[in-house]
Amino acid sequence: MKRRSRGREVSGVLPLDKPAGITSNEALQEVKHLYRARKAGHTGSLDRTATGLLPLCLGEATKFSALLLEADKRYVARCKLGLRTATGDAAGEVLEVRPVPALERSAFDALLARFRGDIEQVPPMYSALKQNGQRLYELAYQGIEVERSPRPVTIYELKLVDLRTDEFEIEVWCSKGTYIRTLAEDIGTAVGCGAHVMNLRRTAAGHFLEQEMVSMTAVRAAAEQGLEALDHLLLGTDSMLRNAPALVLQESVAFYFRQGQPVLVPRAPTQGRVRIYAESGFFLGAGEVLDDGRIAPRRLFQSAPPAGTVATG
Repeated sequence: MKRRSRGREVSGVLPLDKPAGITSNEALQEVKHLYRARKAGHTGSLDRTATGLLPLCLGEATKFSALLLEADKRYVARCKLGLRTATGDAAGEVLEVRPVPALERSAFDALLARFRGDIEQVPPMYSALKQNGQRLYELAYQGIEVERSPRPVTIYELKLVDLRTDEFEIEVWCSKGTYIRTLAEDIGTAVGCGAHVMNLRRTAAGHFLEQEMVSMTAVRAAAEQGLEALDHLLLGTDSMLRNAPALVLQESVAFYFRQGQPVLVPRAPTQGRVRIYAESGFFLGAGEVLDDGRIAPRRLFQSAPPAGTVATG
């Protein structure tokens, strides 16, 4: 007997402003429940204490979630000098307290220059990375510390926003896999007194920006009005690819594209990823330009769109 699927078929992206005090998965599960969605996923975790942009993918949008996992991110972090914690943030046990030397803004900004560009970070024990099949934070909670290899990351931009006697605030634009807690700790080590993150907020993930965020309060309020109000909060699945050029296929060409076959499109870009639409406006999925100029399907939205259906985005 065929198992009946649970939840409704709803697709789109919710650029959630994750509140502090809940994990990314807890936020995801609440949103999935409110939307009664059959399928949902997030695009890269935020720490429990962190806030900010957490794009949640529903339905077909989950096919494209890997795009944001690979994307650059932007953060604002307020950090405390002279105090080192087990987790690198305010939630962890205090390990060490040291006096903070007198700091001048020009000297501190010069120190930050060491952390711009291509650097290496040792991942924190309190992270979701796996080692021998077990997440590091699970080992850390057991009091076990294991050797971690440094990983290359890129800090494209590191701006000093504010500097006080024992606090500093930075804006960071970085590559995937960058740990802001580790960055703060490394800066504190360079100062000579240690540091940890007091507050962390993600302000951008790929091409999704802070001004697009929807608060959990707004999501819960929409849920009280019904599913239609909730669906109005969603960005279209094609928003996952909106930084890629758009191509519209004639129906005869779209047929072959839906079958997974590369197609030739006049005046198409000569390289890279593209987002593909049918003449009706329906989003078909992501394509990639091959060496011979044809467009090959990479992620299909759905193979046979219902008549009259259009993508939102």
